Amino acid sequence: MPSKSAHPVFSRSRLAALAVTTACCATYAVVVTAPAHAATVAIHDIQGATRTSPLAGQQVTGVAGVVTGVRTYGSSRGFWFQDTKPDDDPATSEGVFVFTSSAPTVKVGDAVTVTGTVSEYVPGGASTGNQSLTEITRPTVTVVSSGNQVPVTTISAKSVPAAYAPAGDPAANGSVNGLTLRPKKYALDYYESLEGQNVRIGASRVVTASDAYAELWVTVKPRENATARGGTRYGSYTSQNTGRLQIQSLGAVADFPAADVGDVLSGSTEGPLDFNQFGGYTLVARELGTLKQGGLTRETTRAQKSGELAVATYNVENLDPTDATFEEHAAAIVDNLKSPDIVSLEEIQDNNGAKDDGTVAADVTVTELIDAIVAAGGPRYDWRSIDPVNDQDGGEPGGNIRQVFLFNPERVSFTDRAGGDSTTAVGVTRAHGKAALTASPGRIDPANETAWKNSRKPLAGEFTFRGKTVFVIANHFASKGGDQGLTAQYQPPARSSETQRHAQATSVNSFVKDVLKVQKNADVIALGDINDFEFSGTAQRLEDGGALWSAIKSLPRSERYTYDYQGNSQVLDQILISPSIRKKDAFRYDSVHINSEFHDQISDHDPQVLRLRP
Repeated sequence: MPSKSAHPVFSRSRLAALAVTTACCATYAVVVTAPAHAATVAIHDIQGATRTSPLAGQQVTGVAGVVTGVRTYGSSRGFWFQDTKPDDDPATSEGVFVFTSSAPTVKVGDAVTVTGTVSEYVPGGASTGNQSLTEITRPTVTVVSSGNQVPVTTISAKSVPAAYAPAGDPAANGSVNGLTLRPKKYALDYYESLEGQNVRIGASRVVTASDAYAELWVTVKPRENATARGGTRYGSYTSQNTGRLQIQSLGAVADFPAADVGDVLSGSTEGPLDFNQFGGYTLVARELGTLKQGGLTRETTRAQKSGELAVATYNVENLDPTDATFEEHAAAIVDNLKSPDIVSLEEIQDNNGAKDDGTVAADVTVTELIDAIVAAGGPRYDWRSIDPVNDQDGGEPGGNIRQVFLFNPERVSFTDRAGGDSTTAVGVTRAHGKAALTASPGRIDPANETAWKNSRKPLAGEFTFRGKTVFVIANHFASKGGDQGLTAQYQPPARSSETQRHAQATSVNSFVKDVLKVQKNADVIALGDINDFEFSGTAQRLEDGGALWSAIKSLPRSERYTYDYQGNSQVLDQILISPSIRKKDAFRYDSVHINSEFHDQISDHDPQVLRLRP
């Protein structure tokens, strides 16, 4: 799933209103008088039985309907209206959005006729692969009467099909746009058949918490791949969760609920069904249900026993000295993670954050975190890292994010070997009959442009716990930015970003194999923000030849998630272990849910902890 960096704030003005190109700016007129004028085209004629209008680009006159929702804010001002005399074809929507550019003056319940141009607008632009939204632009609106009843269609577990989407047309590069909708067979077809219509859902569980853009996700299928804590788990490319639905509000931002996963929007939520760039089909609520809190609390793992080595991974989300989250991150490490012996941190920024002035050192950032951990009652961690080449590792421009090892020197020791820098590849050698790193810390394969261009290079370190050597590889793979969304017009959607992650996984796997060639029973841990699922091709390449195994698969399926995106609880963060660790069956894994399910998260990732006996 795309990272937050793929969702710029400037394009989500006021409840993520669609950013409509200036070419669509329209003359908008409202005629209050009601001349005798018979509609020659109905809304269902405009919508048609496919995803694109058969009348796109054409002028339509006197289209009749009742206003069901009005959007007066953002860059997509306009209103939805709906025909009160539907046809008999379930594939044709009876509602449509009218783009007015300026704030519309019509009201919900107004019976209107609209003259304008039918348009297909692709939220985010054609390069996103998104489906288009059928609109009427450059409208002239006539108000016929007011106070009319608003038609409504109920969306429920029974109405949404189990199958997600049809396969795209090979003759159209996999696009579904030209396919006749089958709303009784496919969920995406069902939602498309309701595009622009006024819809209602009953009491529905929240499966992605409220975010900064005043939106949340619910499921209308409470039993669909439910997690142990109230979410909906994403477990396969070929088995999508069809009950997910994004909720926004036509009301004031201040009135939008602060919801966590497992909460319920009770009563009913009603409004037009829109389509936008950031999640696809969205119920834009004219009436929002009442939030009933589920009481979800942040998890706490158990402390490691004296003979257990606890190794954790934690993405601290662009942490730099100006942030106000140091105390909260420290409390998470000390209280929720129970002060692991080794912590692999991702997204540690340099000493002045996003200021792009050539600074690459991060000692101020790391020291501030370590001091906060001590203040929270934790150990005084030592740390190791390698500064990147300026602006060469991706992430926020100027931030120079990198991985950092924290380790408790009272429990483990770090084997320092000189020679590791940002551009020199670490190797494996034999020392006293066992594997050893040529540099510690060192970077894996940093000159491999295919794998690591504009991405974080893996950090390898050699640790000793109770006389046993443990090799730890800290990773932060390329993000999913640029992938087509699950509601794309191309089905299945393209995952272009995984090409680089596959190369990254192959690089790390090859290095681990080098270690195991020297010492078959070496204890190796590769961990971090892998930015891909435990069932993905990336994970398969990391695990190739049995060199590694993703230990999150030791958990029950309902507990396998580290991240929550668009209603899907999913795995992005992983800890992979070598055969010697897995063979002993002396490890325990915990995905510690302290962030992903909560509206007041300090990171969008949940940390992971592995406890083992080397």
